[in-house]
Amino acid sequence: MADKISLKDAISIGIGGMVGGGIFAVLGLAVSIAHGGTPVAFLCAGLLALITSYSYVKLSQHYPDRGGTVKFINQGFGVSIFSGAINNLLWVSYIIMLSLYASAFGSYAPNLLELTSNKTVDFHIYASAIIILATAINYYSIAVVGKIESYAVIIKLIILFGFIAVGAYGLIGNPNLSQLAISHWESPVQLFAAGMVIFVAYEGFELIANAAPDIINPKKNIPRAYYGSVIFVIVLYIIIAIVTVGSLPFDTIATAEDYVLAEAAKPMLGEIGFTIITVAALISTFSAINASLYGGSRVNFEIAEDDELPHHFTSKLWNQPIGLLITAIATLVLVNILDLESISTAGSVGFIIIFGIVNFVGFKTSKDTSSNKIIPLVGCTLCVLALVILINQQYKSNLTGVLVSGAIIALCFIVEWIYKSSEKRRKS
Repeated sequence: MADKISLKDAISIGIGGMVGGGIFAVLGLAVSIAHGGTPVAFLCAGLLALITSYSYVKLSQHYPDRGGTVKFINQGFGVSIFSGAINNLLWVSYIIMLSLYASAFGSYAPNLLELTSNKTVDFHIYASAIIILATAINYYSIAVVGKIESYAVIIKLIILFGFIAVGAYGLIGNPNLSQLAISHWESPVQLFAAGMVIFVAYEGFELIANAAPDIINPKKNIPRAYYGSVIFVIVLYIIIAIVTVGSLPFDTIATAEDYVLAEAAKPMLGEIGFTIITVAALISTFSAINASLYGGSRVNFEIAEDDELPHHFTSKLWNQPIGLLITAIATLVLVNILDLESISTAGSVGFIIIFGIVNFVGFKTSKDTSSNKIIPLVGCTLCVLALVILINQQYKSNLTGVLVSGAIIALCFIVEWIYKSSEKRRKS
């Protein structure tokens, strides 16, 4: 029992996975697209995550495996080119999330310490340095990674709750509160599109699946862990969005898009509030990078172990999977060549596709898992709709993000097809 995971720990895994660097990175982006309807955009994204969590609950209960999403996809489609390509997309999506967190770190850090007179140069230095530092920590000790994450979850939630409490009080009499009026909302389609662009802020609840085999009383606690963590984060994000939009004029939010949460603390607490939120952002993004590097390397290892990538990826370098180093290098490249919106778009596209497929697996296996097949079907349909709306909206405003997303998906399938073909020839 000492190695078992309690309900509280399982919920913490879900909350910690979601409330990483995402909210600090994409809040300003959400406001720039949805304006006064930003809370609704976060609600749309959250409801999609909540519906998808039903499929994860049923699959985690019936197929408990530390491989989590990788194993669910293989369960639904077998070990094939398709399942291999989608699992590779999962690994690449982790790399994209790492880039998003590093991008947020690089945007917030110069507000505390400017290294050069050029903010763009400072961004690249900080974003690259934090990836290198986190990689070194992962190689040094996985135990240290776990300790950093456990403390960081507590610190960032305390600071965010403080921000909400003080911010809610500061909304009294604030003229910017009128920005939340329906007259300042974008169209329903635009609000939904905004929610899908920042859908990456909800990525992380699926990590509960990797812990499913170790959760105490899984029949009761797995559903509670998924639903509890997702609902908690939906409410948290909506309140943060309300406080932010109600505290700052839209032009100020646009100017401080990359570090808007820190800027939103200024009206209530001045420079001290700005500094506190900046520190919270740095702690959150650093811990998220640490944990995601670990998770990404393990996903890569699981895929190779299932013969969907060359077995060279099961090799170790300095007692860690070789995938850790490859994940870190790929993250360094992405964060230094893509802008924040393109990174967020690529990440959201990747996870919407993956969650849509997991919902389809939930529908396909509904008889085996004794689940309601309507809910996974609705989840799968909404994911398809979300993908179409997201691509359509971003095609008009951020063509680079759409092209990068398409190239990544195509590359995942091409790499898997080449590998499977070469394996087939080798065996024959």
